[in-house]
Amino acid sequence: MAKTMQPQELIDSAVVDPTGHKLGKVGTVYLADATHQPEWITVKTGLFGSKESFVPLSGAHADQDGVHVRVDKDAVSEAPRIEADGHLSQEESARLYQHYGLPMPRTSPDGRMDDRAQGRGTQGQGTGRGDTGRGKAGMDAAAGKSDQDAEHTMTRSEERLKVGTEQVETGHVRLRKYVVTEEQQITVPVSHEEVRIEREPIADASGGRAEIAEDEQEVVLHAEKPVVDKETVAVERARLKTETVTEDQTISGKVRKEQFEVTDDEGKHRKS
Repeated sequence: MAKTMQPQELIDSAVVDPTGHKLGKVGTVYLADATHQPEWITVKTGLFGSKESFVPLSGAHADQDGVHVRVDKDAVSEAPRIEADGHLSQEESARLYQHYGLPMPRTSPDGRMDDRAQGRGTQGQGTGRGDTGRGKAGMDAAAGKSDQDAEHTMTRSEERLKVGTEQVETGHVRLRKYVVTEEQQITVPVSHEEVRIEREPIADASGGRAEIAEDEQEVVLHAEKPVVDKETVAVERARLKTETVTEDQTISGKVRKEQFEVTDDEGKHRKS
């Protein structure tokens, strides 16, 4: 259900374009000088919300899931880069309205938008120089009512680091195999045959008649010799696996924050 847009409630709200794409979060709300109604918002984009782009609230509405605007992501990303310093000059306003193809309203005598609201309304009639939150007495240009009784409040904001992680590619590891040749020595027991003469005396030499003559006997000798052969066998399997190792890393970044300063009638300053 749509609801009325209040500057205090818009801060840090999600900003959604007509296609449902989330553009970012609201950083600053700019009010119209005459009506004190939200007219522009800045959307935090980029890493850690480091960039702010101006988005018109013309035709926008706030819902439970954020602020729904009438412009798309491409128009916001291509919008003129203007410093979100709390004041829009006439020229800056004209550039933004021209970029988004919107008619430029005459919200003040010189057509300028003014007053930055970071979670607050305006404390008095804008001066065209960003004098907001000072409780300056004046008359409302539209209703003619005095705003001296307005509540004098101001919200202090500061930047904080938002740290996250992302996975990036750091290198490649390859597993390959190659062939090397090496010399191996293996001791193998081998056997061979040798000739040994065994002599046996004849106990009864008178039993027969012996003749003296030449004779010859041949014996075949055998020996073992080493035989070398090769076979290929699988001996080991290797595979590549990754494991996640967690370590602490320290990062730093510069952040801005606002400080309060109170000035009395004598020009004395007090900071808090």
